[in-house]
Amino acid sequence: MNDSSALAPAAWPSLEEAELCYGAAFFNISSNGIFEQYETPSVMFGYALPLLEMQIMIIFICIVLCNLFLKCIGIPQFVSHMLAGFVLGPQLIDLREFSKDRLSLDVPGHVALDGVARLGLVMFTFLMGVKTNKRAAFHIGKRTVWIAVSSFLVTMISGLAFRNFRLDKIDPHYMSLRLAPTERTVIVSVQALTLLPVVTHLFFFLKYLKIPNSELGRLAISIAAVNDFVAFFSLLAMTYIGTYRYISPRTANRDLLATIVLVLVILLIVKPAAQWIADNTPEGNPVRKIYLYATIMTAIAASIYPSVFNQIHVLGALLVGLSIPDGPPLGSALEAKFESLVANVLFPISIAVMTMKGDVLKVVIEFDDITFNILLLGFTLVVKWIGYFVPCLIFKLPTRESVILATMMNYKGFVDLCFFEAAEKKMNLSKATYTFLMLYVLLNAGILPTIVKALYDPKRKYIGYVKRNVMHLKSTSDFKILTCLHKPDNISGSISLLQLLSSPLNNETKDRGLIVITALHLVKLAGRTFPILIPHDKRSKLRLLKNSYIQTMMLAFTEFQQENLASTTVNSFTAYSHENLMDQDICNLALDHLTSMIIVPSGRKWSHDGLYESDDYMIRQVNACLLDRAPCSIGVLNHRGYRKSNKKRTTNTINVGVIFIGGKDDREAVSLAKWMRQNSRVRLTVTRFLSGQEPDKSKNWDYLVDDEILNDLKNTYSTVESFVYTEKLVEGGPAVATAVRFLADGNDLMIVGRDHEAHLIDFSGLEEWMELPELGVIGDLLASKDLRTRVSVLVVQQQQQRGYISVTCQ
Repeated sequence: MNDSSALAPAAWPSLEEAELCYGAAFFNISSNGIFEQYETPSVMFGYALPLLEMQIMIIFICIVLCNLFLKCIGIPQFVSHMLAGFVLGPQLIDLREFSKDRLSLDVPGHVALDGVARLGLVMFTFLMGVKTNKRAAFHIGKRTVWIAVSSFLVTMISGLAFRNFRLDKIDPHYMSLRLAPTERTVIVSVQALTLLPVVTHLFFFLKYLKIPNSELGRLAISIAAVNDFVAFFSLLAMTYIGTYRYISPRTANRDLLATIVLVLVILLIVKPAAQWIADNTPEGNPVRKIYLYATIMTAIAASIYPSVFNQIHVLGALLVGLSIPDGPPLGSALEAKFESLVANVLFPISIAVMTMKGDVLKVVIEFDDITFNILLLGFTLVVKWIGYFVPCLIFKLPTRESVILATMMNYKGFVDLCFFEAAEKKMNLSKATYTFLMLYVLLNAGILPTIVKALYDPKRKYIGYVKRNVMHLKSTSDFKILTCLHKPDNISGSISLLQLLSSPLNNETKDRGLIVITALHLVKLAGRTFPILIPHDKRSKLRLLKNSYIQTMMLAFTEFQQENLASTTVNSFTAYSHENLMDQDICNLALDHLTSMIIVPSGRKWSHDGLYESDDYMIRQVNACLLDRAPCSIGVLNHRGYRKSNKKRTTNTINVGVIFIGGKDDREAVSLAKWMRQNSRVRLTVTRFLSGQEPDKSKNWDYLVDDEILNDLKNTYSTVESFVYTEKLVEGGPAVATAVRFLADGNDLMIVGRDHEAHLIDFSGLEEWMELPELGVIGDLLASKDLRTRVSVLVVQQQQQRGYISVTCQ
């Protein structure tokens, strides 16, 4: 034999000869590529890597084809993963059996695919734990515990009450009488629980509804967290009892001790280590790669460990994920590095492989044997829904929200598939029941999100809300303002505006309410599914105060409060949120604090010389959403800096101008200017634009209200030297632009309404050239890049009328 023949690989045997000569020695990882000596094309599938690549390719072809049809009707992609598994299962293509024939009998051909699938589930469960909002999940109150525990107990007790029903009718060929109660117990137990990773995954499908940072979303997360605790101890107890009875007491005690050790290691070692990494990563710097890889290896090791001791393997990965601080720096870095690979590649493979193990034909053949299991599943589904709905009503949740919560908590997902697979491997579920349960998860995951989407309305929470605006605010009431900050540049503009609204109490203002300010620092979020709101007070965590911007914000507002101690109070918050959820965070905080006005930056940045630099389109998008749904009045501030430095209180006069055309927004602007007028530093000028064509007052209610507001203003301040009221005749768009520019030259701050009565002034030629449509016509002119003046502008929109109850703010 020559050297070349000695180095050549052995000829691959035909499939017919496999039973005679396949052995572990034939299990090769990869082929010789183009140098392979082909006897038959199927020889390529005798190698592990080419076979795995072919399997993955076939899986994704099926997923894509299924998703092409399902996404048109709004079905989540998770359903496509499961359908692909059914297509590739024993009833059709039978990919696993095809793979099994291609490698040695000692090592099944699908072992590599199973390994990738298990890794995908571990990684996905870990990331779901990392992205979970721990504050929301573990903010557990009396209401949360009662709803979670009562629904669990009602479902378990009701289901187990029928566990032994018609046991004598079971066919022994289907399942032994000893195992039948265990099968029913598995069905009832999994049905009674809705786990935290599953709810997190559901919110991912519904992310555009912005449920996660709503009160309903936070309640669902908290209930799921309680369910996690209940599930953990229930699983531990059932596993212990089963092992004790059917294996040995020694093995049961060993497994219990091993699980306790795992929990202690995660609490006492992994969690402090993860917190140390987060605390010692400098602000703005990425987390070191060695820490990321060490965290992933810890999650994988924690998933291998429970499987050795007869526990479900994803348990360890979930516990490690929950121990990682969510958000930046560590949580964000983990998601940024692994999310795409896990969510788009590994997770679909995992779901498809699990579903491949089902056999729909078994369900058809053994349908009579599993009929009671089907009825039991339907019964527990109804009982569980009622078990959530009734306690929600008892705790005075609105009926619609109670229906949505009960529906969400009946959702089933990938963790339930893991439980079913583990039970089937331990022979606690028959193949027919296992397949039917997978079909149930398939239907559940396709239908329930659609129901939630149909029922949930993000704007509904604002309907029926009392009037919260400046115009209807009593002079003796506190003026509550929420000011939002996106960048360090926003601090000076916000402080400057608030200084004008606050003033020392004197004989004239002694009965006036306080200015109650809530400062909200918004941080664009990466690496977290759920937003988080952090209050800054004496109990704030030290690591949060290491952020230089947060320190700057807190110091600036603390100094502002000290300067206005008798008339102003300040509270500070930081909200980590996705940009498409920021408006929801702002609205929620405004609702919680009964805010009368929200003040946000315009997103346009100016240099110290007052020259245009850039636009932040993310901020502009947030503002546009706020203007559409804000539960109170809103002011958009375009701050260029005043002509004179007014960082601290001085005797310098600030010229504030108001352009009044007509409409509720202009009336709100005048009401805000009246609050500023109480500041001795403010010189107020109100200019009313008239078109020369006076409308019919008898048919125009708004015009009558406008006149009343202005007459009251003139009568109140007619003798005050620092107040001027003028009227200006303007006809056509060019005349409006000229008049606006003229007023801008003489003022430091302009306050204008966003929208005006269309018939009062002719804006022809101006609306077509607006750069910032969210500011309205006049606001856009004053914020124009071409305006060569340092005037700042506050564009005011009064609270939108959406069927509000007519109640004045107290």
